[in-house]
Amino acid sequence: MPLFHIAFYRFVALTDADAFADHLRHLTRDLTGSVLVAEEGINGVLAGPAPALDAFEAALTADARFAGMVFRRTACTTPPFARMKVHRKPEIVAVGRGGGEAMAGTAVSPEAWRDLMGRDDVVVLDNRNAFEYRLGHFKGAVDPGVHHFRDFPEYVEAHAAQWKAEGRRVAMYCTGGIRCDKTSGWMAGLGLDVLRLDGGILNYFERLPDAARDWAGECFVFDNRIALDTHLQETGTTLEDVYAGDPADAWRLARARRLDAAG
Repeated sequence: MPLFHIAFYRFVALTDADAFADHLRHLTRDLTGSVLVAEEGINGVLAGPAPALDAFEAALTADARFAGMVFRRTACTTPPFARMKVHRKPEIVAVGRGGGEAMAGTAVSPEAWRDLMGRDDVVVLDNRNAFEYRLGHFKGAVDPGVHHFRDFPEYVEAHAAQWKAEGRRVAMYCTGGIRCDKTSGWMAGLGLDVLRLDGGILNYFERLPDAARDWAGECFVFDNRIALDTHLQETGTTLEDVYAGDPADAWRLARARRLDAAG
């Protein structure tokens, strides 16, 4: 039976986060993947046959707090995950800065994003790790050069005053949108005019068949598929291709090898 991958998240107050994590363990018993649960919401990636994913999506969205949630689904050749885990966490995205609500600024459609990228009054900022940028990025985007997502705010703080003085808006993007959604409120609190690519890179690839005209390379994904092209197809990229050449990322390669062997 064909295998599919889904990615989803929602920022919503979960006063019953512990109990909800247990509920998700029941709902995902026939799937593989990972779901993070915190009082601020959920963030998940799952894999399985279409009927099992359909059943999960229906059960989750029956809860009014998740009605209308977007599930981004792609076909898989490689099984993305070896096991299923629901994690109870303090945050579904760890930023390392307090203050500011998620989902601030303006969400920009893929079609409008294409027009933004050519404007002189816009800084196109990659809100991902350096190794992800190295593998692939929007042409002309700025690489903050961070080796962990928690380092991203430091880069923004160092450049915010200059961007504001130049009257430039900050248009940022990430893989599926969640990192941008989480940091947008904090960045708006610095006085920045924030724009974020709705649904992230994966939505851009899905919506625009000619996305390759704006994108250089591949898109890293945090599972066994490793990388996707602009048509959301798996590539032949290996872990060594992703992490080799930068000593700062050697630990990532070692960890990935351990996880692969354990799986």
